[in-house]
Amino acid sequence: MKRLASLDILRGLDLFLLVFLQPILWDLLTRIGTPGAAAVLYHFDHEVWEGFRLWDLVMPLFLFMSGVSMPFAYARHLRGEVPLSHAYRKAVRRFFLLFMLGMVVQGNLLGLDPAAMQIYTNTLQAIAAGYLITVPLVLHLQPRGRLVAIVLLLAAYSLPMMLCGDFTPEGNLACRIDEAVLGRFRGDPSYAWLLPSLTFGVTVSLGAWAGQIIRSGGAASRRTALLLALIGAALVGLGALWGLSMPIVKRIWTASMALYSGGWCFLLMALCYYVIDVCGIRRPFDWLRIYGMNSIAAYVLGEVVNFRSAVHSVSYGLAPLLGDFYAVWLTFGNFLLLFFLLLALHRAHVYIKV
Repeated sequence: MKRLASLDILRGLDLFLLVFLQPILWDLLTRIGTPGAAAVLYHFDHEVWEGFRLWDLVMPLFLFMSGVSMPFAYARHLRGEVPLSHAYRKAVRRFFLLFMLGMVVQGNLLGLDPAAMQIYTNTLQAIAAGYLITVPLVLHLQPRGRLVAIVLLLAAYSLPMMLCGDFTPEGNLACRIDEAVLGRFRGDPSYAWLLPSLTFGVTVSLGAWAGQIIRSGGAASRRTALLLALIGAALVGLGALWGLSMPIVKRIWTASMALYSGGWCFLLMALCYYVIDVCGIRRPFDWLRIYGMNSIAAYVLGEVVNFRSAVHSVSYGLAPLLGDFYAVWLTFGNFLLLFFLLLALHRAHVYIKV
């Protein structure tokens, strides 16, 4: 089956928000400082604890889409054309590479300072954990079995959390586990990663479910788009309902968060699939594939490499003219150079995968 254009474009939208629009908007609107600017910025920042904002969807969408691709990536294994051992080697290698790249991006690995090392603190590492959990579900279980596995993952996370604490920043079990196991090698103490690996697995598995629906549907159809939308609406409702007793908290990736955000991911996938694959309206959005087909490169370069010095070296004369907004120009130039680099890779058909 050919590449799913809607998946590349939706992934590209996610990365465009992350490594272009949000940092530029943030620099610009914080300097404008009007009530309207503050209202926009509110939705381009994470919720402090309980609740859900637009920006809280960026990370779940990244995890979800890694799952959508799995039924396509492992199609030959599922047909028996390639041994399953090859699939597991591929999954373990992907886990290791994503985990190490996560440490490069946010774990201070490049600082070569053991005292500042952080082990498990990054979106790429969450993808790695969720992906490794989802692989056996995709390879060995039928759709009904995968749904049962998702329920078991939700239960394995929720029961200890409900029995051994609460859902406050101070009293939740997930953060206490990270503190006990990772100790000084953990990152922000208000975030948890070890126990939420189970619900990361739920998010990736929901994406694999969506991918299987699309793959099983064959040619793009309105019926497939409608099914994705109905499942998404149901998950949003379930997540919101569960949120009445188990708050939606991204920082510890509660079960209600996994379902609620997964539902929105389903709805976005349905919309993108319908517009791009069913209706064939692709040209206005095709540029997003520059980000979507090189998502790992876009994320790592956007988070690690600072192009501002290059921009400053050829435009420092603008500093007196722009004043405080010169910093906005540097941020814009930084991510514009990243875009041109990704564009060059795209035109050369060079795609960095792990």
